[in-house]
Amino acid sequence: MSLPSDLKDQFPLLSQIINGHQIVYLDSAASSQKPASVIEAMNSYYRTINANVHRGAYEIAAQATEAMEMSRGQIAKFIGANSANEVVFTKNATESFNLIARSWGGQNLSEGDAVLITDMEHHANIVPWQILGAERGFEIRWIPLTSDGHLDLDQFDQLLDGVKMVSVTAMSNVLGTLNPVREIADRAHEVGALVTVDASQYVPHLPTNVNDLGADLMCFTGHKMCGPTGIGVLWGREEILDSMPPFLGGGEMILDVRRDGFTPNELPHKFEAGTPPIAEIIGLGAAVSFLESLGMAEIRQHEIQLTEYALNALGERYGDELTIHGPKDASQRGGVLSIQYRDVHPHDLSQVLDQRGICVRAGHHCAKPLMRELGVGATARASLYLYNDESDIDALVDSLEPAGEMFAL
Repeated sequence: MSLPSDLKDQFPLLSQIINGHQIVYLDSAASSQKPASVIEAMNSYYRTINANVHRGAYEIAAQATEAMEMSRGQIAKFIGANSANEVVFTKNATESFNLIARSWGGQNLSEGDAVLITDMEHHANIVPWQILGAERGFEIRWIPLTSDGHLDLDQFDQLLDGVKMVSVTAMSNVLGTLNPVREIADRAHEVGALVTVDASQYVPHLPTNVNDLGADLMCFTGHKMCGPTGIGVLWGREEILDSMPPFLGGGEMILDVRRDGFTPNELPHKFEAGTPPIAEIIGLGAAVSFLESLGMAEIRQHEIQLTEYALNALGERYGDELTIHGPKDASQRGGVLSIQYRDVHPHDLSQVLDQRGICVRAGHHCAKPLMRELGVGATARASLYLYNDESDIDALVDSLEPAGEMFAL
């Protein structure tokens, strides 16, 4: 079973004309486009049941609460959680990592401990640990990479010595590498370490089951999976979340407040202080419904085929003039193509492509340690998703050469 041929028609933005050209959107690793069903779900909330949740006894407040909690249940099922109580709503994956570092890390990490991350991590899975490490004095260790963009696990057992937390991306937002999360988790658990997974590039593209991954905690964000901005998810095993102190204080995250202290609320509300992004949560639930209607296995197969087509087309056309970082086998990676073309600066390349309506991202992609390992300051990144097709790849391939000629003059 394949994806519908008219899938682009369900995404209003993809009908736009940019600089006289039909838009070719190749920046889904930064933020995906939204189908009409997600936009309508959010609009419907504001038009019909706009009220605060968990607090009002009147009808539309009850409906808003029901709609929000229904989304929580959908998301829990989508990732194979054992309970909706394991799904905590945050602003984005970055906030989820900060929550873990401050709450779990603040309770469990001190001088003499270690956190193990990798050279391919997004800044969201680096900086919160560095901030806390500077305060607490624990060590941050790094899993290096092989020359073909995979994790080098040859010294993994030595790196694990004394580690309390392993925090690793399931899929690199620069290299596209799919990491062996289950193997990492099993080996980490053998020495008593917990495992946090950055699944921001994984959940939107592959069938996901947190128990199969072996994760203890997992972070991902709505805007990369056809959902709205401003909504992220922290999943955690219930016993771990139960043991963690609140991250933010205020309304909704309490059961009681007294002059001498407070009693935190039950999961997941303990970590959801204040009025939540209700419309965005409902929108994320609609995005999950949309993805499920297509089938995550079908989405993954589509992206493997399209990534293979892109790797072959770019390689055949440009040969040694073009470098695509990361694994060469499309089945071992996602549809993230970080490109170096001739001596053209990635920002110049991106601007020239924009003149032809092609949207790619230029920069360090919030992965500066990885850029240094690759020996580059930036790349031009074309990232694929379910609404892309071979015509988008053809447009990219045909537009690189004029850019190279322009900057060769």
